[in-house]
Amino acid sequence: MCGIAGAHGLEAFQGLADATARVRDMVSNIAHRGPDAEGVWSDEEHVVLGHRRLSILDTGEGANQPFRIGDDVLVFNGEVYNYLELRRELEAAGAHRFSTQGDTEVVLAALRHWGLEGALKRLNGMFALAWWSAVDRRLILVRDRLGIKPLYWHQTPEGTLLFASEVRALLASGKVRRALNREAVADQWMYGTVHAPATIVSGIQLLEPGSLLVAQDEDIKMAQWWDPADEALGEPLLDDRARRTRIRELLSDSVALRMRSDVAYGAFLSGGIDSSAVVGLMSEVATQPVSTFSVTFAEAALDESPWSRAVAKRFGTDHHEIRLTPEDFLAQVPHGLDAMDHPSADGLNTYVVSGATRREGVKVALSGLGGDELFAGYPVFERSARLAQFNWLGSWPRGGRRLLGKMLVAARPGMTSRKQAEIFGGHYFDVAHTYPLSRQMFLRADLQRMLASDVPLTNPVFRWLVAELAPGKKAFGLPFLSQVSLAEMRTYMGHTLLRDADQFSMAHALEVRVPFLDHRLVAAALASPDAQKFPTSPKRLLVEALDGLLPDDVVNRPKMGFVLPWESWLRGELKEVCDAGLQSLKDRAWVQSDAIAGMERSFHAVETTWSWSRVWSLAVLGGYLDRHGLE
Repeated sequence: MCGIAGAHGLEAFQGLADATARVRDMVSNIAHRGPDAEGVWSDEEHVVLGHRRLSILDTGEGANQPFRIGDDVLVFNGEVYNYLELRRELEAAGAHRFSTQGDTEVVLAALRHWGLEGALKRLNGMFALAWWSAVDRRLILVRDRLGIKPLYWHQTPEGTLLFASEVRALLASGKVRRALNREAVADQWMYGTVHAPATIVSGIQLLEPGSLLVAQDEDIKMAQWWDPADEALGEPLLDDRARRTRIRELLSDSVALRMRSDVAYGAFLSGGIDSSAVVGLMSEVATQPVSTFSVTFAEAALDESPWSRAVAKRFGTDHHEIRLTPEDFLAQVPHGLDAMDHPSADGLNTYVVSGATRREGVKVALSGLGGDELFAGYPVFERSARLAQFNWLGSWPRGGRRLLGKMLVAARPGMTSRKQAEIFGGHYFDVAHTYPLSRQMFLRADLQRMLASDVPLTNPVFRWLVAELAPGKKAFGLPFLSQVSLAEMRTYMGHTLLRDADQFSMAHALEVRVPFLDHRLVAAALASPDAQKFPTSPKRLLVEALDGLLPDDVVNRPKMGFVLPWESWLRGELKEVCDAGLQSLKDRAWVQSDAIAGMERSFHAVETTWSWSRVWSLAVLGGYLDRHGLE
């Protein structure tokens, strides 16, 4: 795990020395991602590549980056877990004589030997890379299949391509104007994040998951190199027993691969099904007790320690409990906000937990992230299936459906009824038309009251789903619940959970690995029929695949999550932070300040109209715009 940055086509700079200095500034601004080494390389004419290293595999200086073989140079962030198997294959073919023991040299040798397409299809891991091929005079940027590792880019008016692991590095180049992307405001407002390829900064784009960019001279071309639906539709048809066996084998292999490390590693353990499954499977192959890390609270309503202790005891882990008081958490909120590379309505929990885990001496932590998305663990799966049963309502006159919606809102005022009314007012009850509302914090009517009339009210989640799930597209052929999984992976998981996992863990130089997002397991889960995935209750396929592994108390416990007393904090200890963020928005011409002020009054009057998460989301956005000077 590392941080990368660079420039291709140096016309925007005043010579090579200026370009090199700017790239050094870029990597210095992401030094937290790689405290172990820094490197910058240039070919003196076309490209400058920079790298900050967090050494995990082969910690020696010989594995530092940028890494060069012949005329090819690579900077690489992440891990390729099957590097040992690829190395043996390359050695058997006589393709390369290796001088290091890590994965970076393997990746570059694979690209040289098999070419771009041949190498990428063999890589199993999380990565964002930049490969300079001097022979072709082209720079290739690649992002992993699920978008676990980020890769941002910008093209200057002169044609220079800049790229980096974080937005802040691109801003540090001095070549990106600090301007708000108004096209992304509605997206951030509705979902608490911005979806690729856009970002909150005008001119900065996020390379999409499973995509690549080729820069040659001043020409830039984009392509998608992996499609989850395509791989899922190639999965074999299996009966229930064979499907469970395949899921367990794939998850077990994924966990074993992600335990490869030359430094201390461990696992987050909440005591839920997903993290407990990861720990249990780690314990099956580990040669010594697995180090596990749990956050505990004195308040029983927040504390999951009884379950995490039960799992730790069952598998004999070296268990570490990190006791946090509300005061401990609150003290870290300002630091977490400073660490936020892109505004997020969520994620400060990850910042605090990652910091506590890193201070225990580990550089790598395995996480259960992805289990809910693949195996229908969230309420949105059951809710979407129920809404689909109302498809017959689409034949009703629209006036009648709207009246039904108004009756719902009148009977049960609140956001849930408002969302149901929006759905009933439409014609369709499929995933593309119902899912976006499930993740929205604000509805279109709210935005019309809160934003100036010249702010575009675009909804990229809806637009993407309508296109992706259209008849004739590969994703249209997936089972219904797998379509919901695809929506979750593309939106909430990809642009909130994974982005937060990266930006907040890397703020502490902690590498988080996610075994559930092995592309083979993703394909197998997406190919699973609804009757296997959710016959009577959430995550049954996963639970049955892991039969005998987990304690019954863990399997049958209610889903809890990491819940903190945010509502009372925003009215008390965090009121000053919250007020400052909201004031930042009220001071901007594109915001209807009266509407924001009304929301504040309603929230502090303890009315139910606005939940704390909506208020906090806007406060975070306002604070972010101030900290980064975005106009």
